[in-house]
Amino acid sequence: MLSPIRLISEAAELAARRHNGMARKGRGNEPYINHLAEVANLLATATDGADAELVAAGWLHDTIEDTDTTREELARRFSERVASLVAECTDDMSLPKAMRRQKQIEDAPHKSPGAKLIKIADKISNTGARIQTDPTSEERDDLADYIDWATQVVAGCRGSNAWLDEKFDDAVKAAKAVL
Repeated sequence: MLSPIRLISEAAELAARRHNGMARKGRGNEPYINHLAEVANLLATATDGADAELVAAGWLHDTIEDTDTTREELARRFSERVASLVAECTDDMSLPKAMRRQKQIEDAPHKSPGAKLIKIADKISNTGARIQTDPTSEERDDLADYIDWATQVVAGCRGSNAWLDEKFDDAVKAAKAVL
C-alpha cells in the first residue's frame, strides 16, 4: 500500500504520461494535464487534504475514458477505491454525446459521495476553461449550453461539500457574466 503522498504523486505522474500531448478545449488549447491538476487541487482543498484516494482519483478521473488505461490497472497500481471512483466518473464513449450527457444527468444523484465531488470539481474546471475574455458567438453558445447541462449534473451531486457547491455557483456566475 502506497503512502498518501506517494499515492497522489504516482497518480499525477500516470495521468501526465497517459495524457501527454493532449490539449484541452477552451483556454487556448492548454495542456490537458492542467485540467487534471485543477480537479485534483479542488478536491484536495475541499477535503482539506484528508482523502488521498479521492485526490488521486481526481488526477486519474479521465484516464479510462481518454486513454488505454483500464480499471484493473488502476486497482492494481493504486487501490480498489481509486479504480472504482474513476470508473464511476467514466462516460461510455460508444454512446453519442447527447446520450452521454443525459446519462450523466440521470446518474448523478446515484453516484457515491466521492464520485459526486469529482463530478462537481470537473464541472467547475470545465466551466472556467470555457470562459473567454472576448467570446465569439460560437464560444458564447458553447458556454451557455455547457453551463445549462453542467448545472443539471451538479444538481444531482450537491450537498456533500458546501465549498465545492459554492465554487461551482461562482463559476456559473462568472460564465453568465460573459454571456
